[in-house]
Parts: sequence; structure tokens; C-alpha cells
Amino acid sequence: MRRIGGRDIVAAMLIALLAGAIFTSPPLQALQGLSLDILTAMRAKLAGERRDPATSPVVVVAIDGETYDTPPFKGSPTQTWTREIGRVLGSISEGGAKVIGYDVIFPSSIEQSEIPFGEAPLGARMRGFDRDYLIALRQLSDAGKLMLGEILSNDHPERPYRAQQLAVRTNIRALNVHTDADDVIRRMPLSFSIDGKPVPAMAVELAARALGAKPGIAPSGATELSGYAIPSAVPNTLTLNFRGLGRDVPTFSFADLRACVEKGDRDFFRRAFDGKVVLLGSVLNFDDRKLTSMRLSGGYDGTPAARCALPAPERAAQRARSAVAGVFVHATVIRNLIERDAVTELGFSARSILTVVFALLVACAACMLAPGGALIAWLGLTAIYAAVALGAFVHALALPLAEPALASLAALAMMIGYRFVLADRDERFLRKSFAFYLAPEVIDTMVASGKMPALGGEMRNVTMFFSDLSGFSSIAETMTPGELVTLMNEYLSAMTDIIEAHGGYVDKYIGDSIVAMFGAPADDPAHARNAVRAALKCHEKLAELNAGNAAFAGHGLSHRIGLNSGEAVVGNIGSRRRFNYTVMSDTVNVASRLEGANKYYDTAIMASETTMAQTGDTFAWRELDAIRVQGRGEAIKVFEPLAEKAAATDEQTKVAAAYAEGLACWRARDFAKAANAFESVATIDPASSMFAKRARVFTASPPPPEWAPVNTLEGK
Repeated sequence: MRRIGGRDIVAAMLIALLAGAIFTSPPLQALQGLSLDILTAMRAKLAGERRDPATSPVVVVAIDGETYDTPPFKGSPTQTWTREIGRVLGSISEGGAKVIGYDVIFPSSIEQSEIPFGEAPLGARMRGFDRDYLIALRQLSDAGKLMLGEILSNDHPERPYRAQQLAVRTNIRALNVHTDADDVIRRMPLSFSIDGKPVPAMAVELAARALGAKPGIAPSGATELSGYAIPSAVPNTLTLNFRGLGRDVPTFSFADLRACVEKGDRDFFRRAFDGKVVLLGSVLNFDDRKLTSMRLSGGYDGTPAARCALPAPERAAQRARSAVAGVFVHATVIRNLIERDAVTELGFSARSILTVVFALLVACAACMLAPGGALIAWLGLTAIYAAVALGAFVHALALPLAEPALASLAALAMMIGYRFVLADRDERFLRKSFAFYLAPEVIDTMVASGKMPALGGEMRNVTMFFSDLSGFSSIAETMTPGELVTLMNEYLSAMTDIIEAHGGYVDKYIGDSIVAMFGAPADDPAHARNAVRAALKCHEKLAELNAGNAAFAGHGLSHRIGLNSGEAVVGNIGSRRRFNYTVMSDTVNVASRLEGANKYYDTAIMASETTMAQTGDTFAWRELDAIRVQGRGEAIKVFEPLAEKAAATDEQTKVAAAYAEGLACWRARDFAKAANAFESVATIDPASSMFAKRARVFTASPPPPEWAPVNTLEGK
């Protein structure tokens, strides 16, 4: 996972703001509607909400295909249906309906027909045909149980013909709908301004009469009905909640109800319409179809209700359709108002903030993860957010869905572009620079640490690792070039793998020598421990190669390793045209001298006091001596790592104790006692054997009083 800095956070914030501003801007306002459509479809598919049509406060009386195919309506113009409509509406009212609304308009009457019929127009011969119908309208209107519909328009208004207007007086309300820019109905108007006064829309008026209340204005400024403040994201509209996809509205065929009137079954009307709001509307495949927020899920033209007189016609199973009959849009408004179940949408500010925050979250993920991982993170976060949005929509709260999803995807793409062009430029350079001479895991650690080596050099606390094969020149003289190359490749590969596995960086190979450092270029607080551990592993590995590798057979190779920790200059050093990542300082020189100092003690690994101190109590050590190397006046205490502390053997512990006793006596000028201590383990420890000889020499010929217990080495 990539580590992010302050610049990355600022970039993520700017990218999120830009993406959020774009996808919530007015030109992309259609995304708000798309969110409603998707949420409606998700709720239908995943939440599976189904409501019992019997609980619906509104029912539909459908002028459907069955009506057009059933006598006396078959082959008759709709103007001649008015008497039968009046009879059916009268029975519905007597059955206890609260109020009846027209979603059909009869703009003319058969009595107005000017078609010649004999010596006079047809209308003159049909005079009085609508009398019973108009009387029924007047009675229902006076009782407050009837509302006719009209279409308001400056160009082509549609109103009931004049006699109907006089019959119902002021009980006419607008049927106009609110369509978005994509011609989809997701909201419905609450009122219209007529002669400068707000007049409720048809569905609002019907709901108000059913509730016995009048629409008003709440303190918040929202339209209020019977104590319900109607949520309006778009002023003066209600956001439709198609919770049942239309299947929750019982639908009666007008033809069956007319036959029921003929049958005289008043109980049926009481069972079907008592306490209900009734809508009379057209439910035909070619008339008044509306695209709504159910266009993705599919909606239904109600649920066929119980029959009274006529047998149910044979029909195909009801299927979901992208467009529904307009009467069910008005029915949904009525049900939303009575049940206080309209959708609440977030305002522009809240939608924008939510979109920006989600885009910021994804942008930060894209900043930390690789592109593939960031895409997976986007999918996961979007799925989680969609689940939250679905849960909210089940409770009639519409959170933006399309805007955050698309804005975050755009933020993902922009952040990947930002990283490629700017943020990861240094990382790519470093990966390319170190690819051929640094382990991939070390490069990853270096990049993740955020501490990149400064080009031109910087000071780092590092541990230097020098190794060299003992007496290799004489061995090489006995080998062919091919054998030599094979041997060196096997040896250097094995040692390099161990060094890199412990976080080290191989600076260079000098013949059979290896120069490596720990703590750079990758920042490693435990560089001293890792260097010592690598040295011990290299020593073990060489023993394995000598025992089991054919290229090493008969050569008995041994090597010396020197370790020293301290400040050093690391960086790309060289000419302007050609440089290498390397290290320079006295720390490097001392490590080189310690590697050579091993031959004076017949040891394999020698470390400085600074290296030993930085490892803590991880290893079992023994102090070898205090030495003065060539080119350096200051004495250095040197130590040999024996093993991991928990893995030290009894023999190693015994040798270390005897050696420590001998060294203490040596420094106290008690050379005889020192010799005895060293000789007690000299047969199993070459270093003790060498020190015992030196102690015997000083026993026979003590040094002068100004002697200091420091071994000044004569060579490298």
C-alpha cells in the first residue's frame, strides 16, 4: 500500500471537488432522476416489497379494452357512454366512496353533434341525452364527492364541455404532470396558479377531501396536508414513491361495474368502494401511457380486482411495462399523501456534499492502492454505498446514487492520472534506477517508507557489510576460467540472495568481495540487526555450499566478513552523465578494515562496538579485542557474533566465558592468568589459541608501563 503525503491529500480533495461539481452540475441533472429510477428498480428486485391491494386507500375504475369490447359500449362513440357512466358513479357513491376523480375528459357531448341526420343535425335529435348524467354530476358535486379533470395549457387546454362545467361548478382540477428533461415523470405538481391563486392539483384535492383537510403552508414553507409536510426537492412538487409498482392498486373494469348496476348488486359496491378514493381513467395500450421512475423496473396497470357480474376475460398474464397508464400516476400521488409516504430527496447542497465526500474517499483509495486494487476498492465502496442507499429508500429517503458512483469513478481515473504524471514520477524513476541491483521487496519497502534517497547524496545511519574469500587468489590459479566463473556465480548469488532477503543493498562486487549496506536506500531502523543476521546466514550458507555443491568440492572455501555501523553519505554519486547509487564515509573504511582484521583472530565475522550496541540483546556476542586499524588513530573495540541469543550452544557459551576472562586479565596485565584462561579453550577456538600465544610472550617479556591493551594491526 502506497503511503500518501500532504500533497496527495490536497490533490485528492481538489479532484473530489472537481468530480463532485461536474456530476452535480445542472447539465447533468438527469443523473438525479436516474438515481431514483435505479433505486426504484433495486428496491423492487432486492427488497421485494409487495403490498396487499386490499389495503389501498385508492382504487381505479378502468375504461379498458374489455369495456370497448362489451355491449352496449362496443362500437359506440364515447359521447354516448355518459348515461352509463352516471349510473355507475351513482352506485359507487352509494357504496360509500369518499370521493371520485376523473382522469378522463369529455370535451364534447353527443348533443353538440352537427352531423346531419335526416332533416336536422344529430345533436338536435339527441337533445336531453345527457340530462340524467348531468344530474348525477350535480348531485355528486354538491355532496363534495366528485372532481372533474382538465388540462391546463396556453396553447391547447382541455376542459369538460360547458354543461359539465356548470353541473360541477368549481369542482374541476388540473391533471397536468411534471416531466423531467428526459420526459420521465418522477414528481407531480402540488398546485397550479389560476387567476393568481394557488389551486391544488387533482390528486392533492382528492387526498385532501378523503382526509377531510385542506392543503396549507407549513412553517418550513413546505405544502402541508393534514399535518403532513410534503417533502419537495423541486419546489411545489411531490416525489413519487412507487412502492408497489402499481400492483398495490385494485383495478375494476368499467364494463363489469356497469353489468353489476344492471344486476343490482349494491353489496358489491359497498364491499369494493366503501371509504375509498376512486379514480376513473383510461387503461389502454395506446392511450395516456406515461414513463415514470418505474421505467427500469417495469410497472403494472394495477391488480385486477374482484368481479361482480361478467366473467373475467381471457388475457395473458400481467407483465411489467416501462410505461404505465396515467391514472396510476395520480393514484400513486393520492396513496403517498394519505399514507405520508412520498419520497424525500436531498437538496442540492446535501447531494453535492455527499457526492464530494464519496469521491474523496475513492480518490484517497486510488492514491494508496495500485490501479487494479483501487478499482476493486471502488466497486466495493460503491456496493456498500448502494446497499445503504437502498436501505434508506426502503424508508422513502432517496440518497443520490448515480452522482456519487460516477463522480467517484471519475475521481479514480483522475487520481490514477495524477499519480502517473506527478506523484509517482519519482517512484518510477527509483524503481527503474534500482531494478537491476536491488531486491524488489527492498524497493517496495523503500517506496512505502516515503523516505527516498536525495539525488546527489544524503546522510544516513547505515551498517556496512564487507566480505572477502580467504586465500581465493591461490585457489583461482588452480581452476579453469569456466570453473572459476561457475564457482563465483554460485557463491555471489547465494550470498546476494541472503543479503537482499534481509533488506540489504549490494553496492558492488570487487572480484570475490562483496560490498553491501543495510539501512539505505530503504530506510530500516533495524539495519544493524539485519546485517548481523545476514552475516551469520552467509557463514552458514558457505558451509552448506562447501558440503553439497559440486562447484565447491575440494576447495574448502572460507570467507571473512566485517560489519560497522555509523553515519555515511549515500546517494547517486559519479559524473554528470554516469553515476551509481553508492556510499562514502569513514564508516565504510572501518568495515573494510574489520573484514581484514578477521585473519589476525582466525574469525569469520567481526563487528564494531557501534554495530553490536545497535543490535540490543538479539545476539550472543563475545568481545574480541580493542584494535587500531591502518589509517585510523583511534582504537576500536571489536566483537564476534556467535549466534542468535536463544540459539547459542553450550560450547559457544563456554568459549565466550573463558575468552572474556582471559581478555579481562590481559587488560589488567595479568598475562599468565590470561594465558591460562585462553589455553583452556584453545583447542576448540582459534582466536583463544592466538591470544594465548600473545599472552605467553608478554608473560616472559612484559610490555613497558605505558603499554595500552590495543592491538595495532600492521596491514589491511
